[in-house]
Amino acid sequence: MYFADEPEHITMLRDSLRRFTEQEAPRERRQEWQAAQTWPRDVFAKLAELGVCGLTVAEEFGGQGQDWYAATAVIEELSRAGTYLCGPFIQCAFYGGGNISESGSPAQKTELLPKIAAGELHFAYGLSEPDTGGDLANVKTRAHLEDDGHTVVINGTKRWCTGADWADYIFCFVNSDPDGEKYRNLSMILVPTDAPGITRQQLSHRNLVYSHSFDVYFDDVRLPAENILGGPDAWNQGWRGLAGRSLDVEKIEVAAMTFGLAQAAVEEAWEYAQQRRQFGKVISGHQAVRHELVEARTKLEACRHMLYHAAWLVDQGRPASVETSMAKLFVADVGVEIGMACQRILGAYGLSEEFDMAQTVMDLIGMPIVGGSSHMQKNNIANRLGLAG
Repeated sequence: MYFADEPEHITMLRDSLRRFTEQEAPRERRQEWQAAQTWPRDVFAKLAELGVCGLTVAEEFGGQGQDWYAATAVIEELSRAGTYLCGPFIQCAFYGGGNISESGSPAQKTELLPKIAAGELHFAYGLSEPDTGGDLANVKTRAHLEDDGHTVVINGTKRWCTGADWADYIFCFVNSDPDGEKYRNLSMILVPTDAPGITRQQLSHRNLVYSHSFDVYFDDVRLPAENILGGPDAWNQGWRGLAGRSLDVEKIEVAAMTFGLAQAAVEEAWEYAQQRRQFGKVISGHQAVRHELVEARTKLEACRHMLYHAAWLVDQGRPASVETSMAKLFVADVGVEIGMACQRILGAYGLSEEFDMAQTVMDLIGMPIVGGSSHMQKNNIANRLGLAG
């Protein structure tokens, strides 16, 4: 392994995004978005004009050409200003650009990818269910074909569909052959959120407050078979798309968001410690605080190496299941440690609305859960490395 500076286009991208968030996402606006649990459509439109949503889309479809390393850097930089821009970016460029590019039919790519590259489409995941979390191969939502295979009919319930009220499509993972062999009886359906037969019930959560999440009910939702992700020929082949490169990308996106949030926590604590005075000097002059801050910085740097090594492997098209699981596991768990340490430095202010810290830590606490829990990542790593058991 060798180390090199980031390419110039990544450095320029970071500089551009930092200027953008400083101007378009100042703290007072972020507080407004947090209170409303929403994201700014006007600011996102300006962000899309920078071309970042095209970083997961091939040039032939209007994108910048797939650059997963650069797209990871976008998530990192945006999440340093909270989840209000990186959340919708992920649901456009990663959910949409990643999955459609990887598994979409030629017609789906032609129709959807140019709009994704322009930042005009967003997607929600319909994976989890009231009784199904990590064990996605046993989803209970059912789909069957009618009209000689031309129509898909969906019935069931999906849980934790973030953004189901504003996304354009839901990736709905279904059991499409109840009597079929496990893993070969699953399909992914692109469901427009305005399709007849869909109803929603809002759920409550305190992390990722750029959006609400929902239970989504599918009652005889009828769609053309062309809405099967990959087209009609991909019926009963949904597991292949879910567990392939798209899964590696999802682990990277969660780790990148965590890393950006952890950076924000360190930066806020670092600044606060050099301003707050106790016992005749700034608290950064006290050894206990100095050590806490330096440990947080050190952990942050380790997270950086884990994240971008995995992102580089994905960008190079190399096998990365183990490395992306390791990155997601390490960055998510250590991100919580970093956030809690930084919150302690702020003391009572770490719980107040005068600072971003309370929401940042709340977001970090959820990261070992979302996108495949830490225990699931450990199981995946052990299995991939051939650990007997």
